[in-house]
Amino acid sequence: MVAASSIDIREVVLSNQSFGPSDIDRISRAIEEDLTQLALLKDAVQELQQTQGLSPATQVRLGVCLFLLGRFDESEIALKQGDGGALAQYYLGRICFQTDQFQRALDYYQAAEKAGYTVEWCQLSSAEVLRYLGRKEEALQLLDNVFGPVEQHPEYPYQRAATLASIGGNLPEVIALYQRALQHNPKHGGALFGLALEYDRLGHDQQAFELYQRGAGLIPSHIGTLLNLGLLYEDRNDYSRAQACYRRVLETCPDHDVAKMYLKDAIAGGPESVDEETHKKNEKLAQLLNISVTDFELSVRSRNCLQKMGIRTLGDLSRVSEQTLLSSKNFGETSLVEIKEMLVGKGLSLGQFAHEKREAEPPLDLSGMTPDQQMLLDRPISELNLSVRARKCMVRLQLNTIGELIRKTGDDLLECKNFGVTSLTEVREKLTGLNLKLRGD
Repeated sequence: MVAASSIDIREVVLSNQSFGPSDIDRISRAIEEDLTQLALLKDAVQELQQTQGLSPATQVRLGVCLFLLGRFDESEIALKQGDGGALAQYYLGRICFQTDQFQRALDYYQAAEKAGYTVEWCQLSSAEVLRYLGRKEEALQLLDNVFGPVEQHPEYPYQRAATLASIGGNLPEVIALYQRALQHNPKHGGALFGLALEYDRLGHDQQAFELYQRGAGLIPSHIGTLLNLGLLYEDRNDYSRAQACYRRVLETCPDHDVAKMYLKDAIAGGPESVDEETHKKNEKLAQLLNISVTDFELSVRSRNCLQKMGIRTLGDLSRVSEQTLLSSKNFGETSLVEIKEMLVGKGLSLGQFAHEKREAEPPLDLSGMTPDQQMLLDRPISELNLSVRARKCMVRLQLNTIGELIRKTGDDLLECKNFGVTSLTEVREKLTGLNLKLRGD
């Protein structure tokens, strides 16, 4: 894989040099390796769009880059203003496939092959379209006739797995082919969707959910991934995230009837009602969890540490672990014993409600975020490529995703041992590159 640091995305996008599949692959791999490269691609595309008098060849370059950003309508317009060559025909086919215009996609792939686009790639893409058109045996026959280096590319085992699955082929073989594709490229959107779908059917809900989440973090995302992930979010009563998934589909396919229907249902959805007895128990527990820690006789050190960490109630304490407390500066075993004894006296314990979000960190308001920003929330923090010191702080704070990180304030991070202003600046710069920021910034 080409290292992202060795690629100047702006130069590749804005250069007057020739532009082809190898350049597209370099851009895609750079973004896969370093998520912050996405902002560079967006900036370069914006600059290219503002350039007057683009040549037909440059229109094709612009159209392909817009496709990589998932902006299919704009991409199609640019490509149709291009030179009509093989690359333009191929990506017009990909746009049609993404927007469920399967027969048009097949026509474009055939035109691309006639215009000189790599035959094997046109065959792979055509096989995918044939599968969606219900011509499954024809698709498998086309794959059987694909030979050469493309067989070593993750796209080949993915297409073969999906085709075998569609005709009821051997399930272990199907799963092995999907896994083989993901071994070559862990961020292959089609393979992530296909494997998630098989796990979904087998009842392996958590594995399917995690794969769908990974797939939803890609640009562009598989529409089936977004729809199925939305349904799983609804199963978890997380209607705001479900709505975000359906809206992302409608951003690229405004007339997608299924996405419209699912969005309508998700907007109308809500938490299930509970019976009166359960309501009373919950109300009593809520009152207990809202008791302020200042109501108890704690040492000055314990009191100061809790204040710095933003822990104000018994509920806050019941949502944090011993590890989290001990990671705070000046908080030791003596303070830990004191806190645990206080909680036991109220029938509570540290980490008892760790699965719940702390009230001090309210859920993010997704309504003010663009679909691109919402897409980033479930991406792992590791993709920010932070320094060792900053990464260790993320581990101590038990932060795994970018969404969890931006719920924190700068003071929250500085409270962590060995995390200073330099690391905080680094985190803020990485988030700024994605048009995100810490809570309170």
